[in-house]
Amino acid sequence: LRPVGWACNSWAGTHETALPAAAAEKERALVIELQREGDVFLLRMKGGENRINQSFLDDFNQALDEVERSQGDAALVSTGEGKFYSNGLDLEGFQGSTPQQTQGVLTGLHHLFARLLAFPIATVAAVNGHAFAAGAMLALAHDFRIMRSDRGYLCFPEIDLGTGLPLTPGMYALIGARLSPATFHEALISGRRYGAPEAVTGQIVHEARPEAEVVPRALEIAQSLAGKDRATMAALKRGMFAPALEALNRPA
Repeated sequence: LRPVGWACNSWAGTHETALPAAAAEKERALVIELQREGDVFLLRMKGGENRINQSFLDDFNQALDEVERSQGDAALVSTGEGKFYSNGLDLEGFQGSTPQQTQGVLTGLHHLFARLLAFPIATVAAVNGHAFAAGAMLALAHDFRIMRSDRGYLCFPEIDLGTGLPLTPGMYALIGARLSPATFHEALISGRRYGAPEAVTGQIVHEARPEAEVVPRALEIAQSLAGKDRATMAALKRGMFAPALEALNRPA
């Protein structure tokens, strides 16, 4: 893999080119790292649980900007590290935020989901570990999902959080666009934690693979689709997901 020339700092959300060795030693953990293998961009979320906040959204979108600026054949794979793909929204971070800041994160999250749904190249989520709540929705916004077979759950746990807060219309639309009615109902009403075999059976993910094969298989699928015409890809996705895109682009 070769880096495309930048990484994102988890504290300030800044975007920098290659750093001198002394400065690099002082860097905090990276939130997003973008690399390329052949025609496929590999986006690694490196923030531990990969909780979604404004910095995460800014960094993820800058990575997508880099991918969209590329020329020629391309596809995208996203993955996390360790036992988390993404554990959802940074709810603890919301406690110190103003209502306007919280609303801004939710609106930005919706826009990221919509952007991925209609992205002009093929996208594959390599679900390396837990994908909960908004983290599960992030995976669903991709075209294909490969999930680690021996560890990790995909779950929509809102029923068990006890907050009394429903999902937004855009979130319902996204989940409903990807899941069958029966699985949609079961997943939300039960809060079931789907391991990879159950997620394949429920058609939430496309394949279950051992840990070492998750990213390679995702890269393989992405590479096979990298030559598709971008304008046609985007138009087809906008047509397929028009109701979900409309819901996601309304105020959260």
